[in-house]
Amino acid sequence: MITRVGLYGAGDIADLHAAGIQECEGAQLVGLFDIDNKKSQEKALQYNCKFYDSSESLLGDPAIDAVFVLTPLESHRECAVSALRAGKHVLLEKPVSSNIREIEEIKAAAHESGKLCVPVHNYLYEDSVIRTRELLDSGKLGDLVAIYVFYNIHHPEEVAQRYPGVIRQILTHHAYITSYLGGKPSKAMAMASTINDGTVEKENLAMAILKLEGGALAHLQASFAADDHADDNWTFKIKLIGTEGSTRFSHSDWVQNQKAVVHSHTYSAYYYSILNTVRYFIEECIEHEREPLSSLDDAITVQGIIEAIERSVAEGRSIDL
Repeated sequence: MITRVGLYGAGDIADLHAAGIQECEGAQLVGLFDIDNKKSQEKALQYNCKFYDSSESLLGDPAIDAVFVLTPLESHRECAVSALRAGKHVLLEKPVSSNIREIEEIKAAAHESGKLCVPVHNYLYEDSVIRTRELLDSGKLGDLVAIYVFYNIHHPEEVAQRYPGVIRQILTHHAYITSYLGGKPSKAMAMASTINDGTVEKENLAMAILKLEGGALAHLQASFAADDHADDNWTFKIKLIGTEGSTRFSHSDWVQNQKAVVHSHTYSAYYYSILNTVRYFIEECIEHEREPLSSLDDAITVQGIIEAIERSVAEGRSIDL
């Protein structure tokens, strides 16, 4: 069985998804659409696939079975709902949408259409994170004590200002990782700041402490303000401590000595997380009807965490979830 895929959006992240599709034996990239027609044509040539001149032509093509929604956050709800109503399975980039109500609308559209809609919570498909979950479930790590998720990658102001801020852009990752490994949080407390030349309005530095239902604490941190070049750095790190053991995942274990689009180095681990997500969506969810590792219900939980963090920053107090 071959699942034929169309890309809805052709920004930088599309390169990783296109590569993931091309390396998945059960998938074929049929074509793509982007609101920027010039970009659409360039990317279609790069990926050796069809170029669509409108979203309607993409969604109306019976040759497409699944659509990857890779557009900016503000259009996620509209694009996902339209694709589901057109009878396509949907892989939806994170953050899934702007608020819980919109995610519930996407969930309702998926239910009505009978099609899948799976969030790109890609770090959950990392082998190290899957293994950590298995160690937790088996009791080999004992009782969970603490989760740490750190991110420190400098983004120039002209790049950072394109994003909604590190809380929504980066802590969304941290939130789904934490809820997957540690369960739902019961309380959140957070602070945020902006450290740049004055051109970025959104926060580029944020920290949050979550209390999880089992009593463990999670420390989440994200920064576009500076790199961390120290030994055993916190460029991107997931660390768990249990009463009987601990685990670690780090981008810095997988580095290429070349500059990426934004980053000072190429952190090659990220590519594999997208590749694994694409493979799981195609080969397990669509072909074998397995549940995804993270669902729209999980996306609602994540959005609740993000909104609690934003409230905590605004009100200067802890927020019950």
